[in-house]
Amino acid sequence: MQDIDEKIRNMHTGRLVRMLNHQLKRNQKPEEAVEDDELTPMQRHILNYILLETLHRDIYQKNLEEEFQVRKSTVSGILKLIEKNGFIYRESVKEDARLKRILPTKKAEALRPSILEHIHETEIRMTEGVSEQDLFLCKKVLYQMCQNLAEKNRENKEVDRKDE
Repeated sequence: MQDIDEKIRNMHTGRLVRMLNHQLKRNQKPEEAVEDDELTPMQRHILNYILLETLHRDIYQKNLEEEFQVRKSTVSGILKLIEKNGFIYRESVKEDARLKRILPTKKAEALRPSILEHIHETEIRMTEGVSEQDLFLCKKVLYQMCQNLAEKNRENKEVDRKDE
């Protein structure tokens, strides 16, 4: 046990996060209903987010830009392709016709049960043997790390704008 503790203590945090990310990617099961050449991994990731979030709230392009920390043009291009493949459609909002709510099609909704099941199974497997207190602390620390990096990125963008 002491050897593992020492190894973890000496390991860079970013490396550990990358290792976990790699394991999560290896654990992903391809959705049966989505052909391999139909969507890229990023498009699938965004579609999964849309499928999960639209269960309890409206989703707009701005939400995706913030969640995935990508530019408006990037999200716009991804959404166009997902829409072209018949997984989403966009609907104008009555209060503001410029706003388009993003909704999954029946084709996409057919994927939702297997996605939810896979997420549930992965969470159980990933957190096995981890106390609720340790899990909460882990989430809290990871969230703070994300905030730290996001703040640094915002600072860098401000510097880049001043240099223009």
